Amino acid sequence: MTFTKSVLATSLALVCLSLTAAAASNPSAPTSHTVIGQTGAIISETEFCLFLPPEYGGGIAENEDRAVAFCTNPISTAPKAGTLPKGFVQSAHLIRNTQKDWVQITGRIDRTKYGLSKNDGGGQYDIKAPRGAKCAGYNHFVELVEPDIQTYCIRCCKEKVDCPTHRSTYGCMKVLGGDYS
Repeated sequence: MTFTKSVLATSLALVCLSLTAAAASNPSAPTSHTVIGQTGAIISETEFCLFLPPEYGGGIAENEDRAVAFCTNPISTAPKAGTLPKGFVQSAHLIRNTQKDWVQITGRIDRTKYGLSKNDGGGQYDIKAPRGAKCAGYNHFVELVEPDIQTYCIRCCKEKVDCPTHRSTYGCMKVLGGDYS
């Protein structure tokens, strides 16, 4: 019995040390006690959120059901969202369509700032995956992140027809258009 308790205590200590070492080597990664939300927002070119895998280095498509919101800085309409790693967003271009009531951000990312693979062709996030995800103030959203070509796009819409979620394999440039410089 004493041996079993000793092995259990040693195993627990090793797990704690591994988690501490992983967090220390990657301060941008969420820790096990970080609460991350599922509400994103687009306020401006400098204040917006993107959905990403919950763990540093996770695959985009593999985490379509688990992605969480990360913002450029804290945004009150995106409670519990994490903060994007410094340098992850390389460019951001905002378009507002006031007639159709949608807003989008397109641009470039540095995949290395969140440990994304250069071989990851990306994937799509929307109100269906991850379940419960939303864009504050809008009924629908569609987002694509493409680590292999280091682009991203997100559009938040009042009407479903303005957020084309049925073309996920086409990529940002064909799905949403915009500026990717």
